[in-house]
Amino acid sequence: MKKSFHITLLEHKDGVSVSCPDLPGCHSQGATVKEALVNIRDAMEGYLELYGLPKVRCEVREMEVAVR
Repeated sequence: MKKSFHITLLEHKDGVSVSCPDLPGCHSQGATVKEALVNIRDAMEGYLELYGLPKVRCEVREMEVAVR
């Protein structure tokens, strides 16, 4: 059974960081968006094989934090 998950991508000077908020701790990276997507798919499949689906869906919130 296929299941879809939302992911977050962050492009920066060293490449692309990617994570899946629905699978806590599931992160990856790549030199390009295409490579990062391949890598996060592999990470997600490994996560699901090891832990299964989480019992509770995570709530993703965005906040602004001021720094000096």
